[in-house]
Amino acid sequence: MAAFLWALLGIAAGACIAIQAPINALLGRGLGMPVAAACVSFFSGALVLALVVFATAAFEGRAPDWRGPDAWLYFAGGALGTVYVTTAIFLTPRIGAAAVMAFAVSGQLMAGILLDRIGFLGMAVREISLGRIAGAMLLVVGALLIRLY
Repeated sequence: MAAFLWALLGIAAGACIAIQAPINALLGRGLGMPVAAACVSFFSGALVLALVVFATAAFEGRAPDWRGPDAWLYFAGGALGTVYVTTAIFLTPRIGAAAVMAFAVSGQLMAGILLDRIGFLGMAVREISLGRIAGAMLLVVGALLIRLY
């Protein structure tokens, strides 16, 4: 049952990303600059997350250890997210939300397979198998079909 709930949560998160792309694209058109829309998106998300952090800290009676992580970790995730959000804002009006999502998921899967293989940042190593390669290639073919047909 827990696996089913985790899957639903993942699907809901993916749906949010798909819905976010056309919203941010419309914002980018309204602002006249896709990168400005990405900035607004990250700023509003940061505000919402700050509220969640403070509410969670108050509820749990503890605060984050802001001195714990290495400094580069504070910027790396946001910088990578900037590439995704800005690219999605730029591409969505040009190739459609479904194609953007299909290509993004294809890229995520291919990068995930590589990160698993090398045990990136201490993750468990998972070997590259024929099944994983075939699954990734099928996803790429599916993305191409979504875009071209």
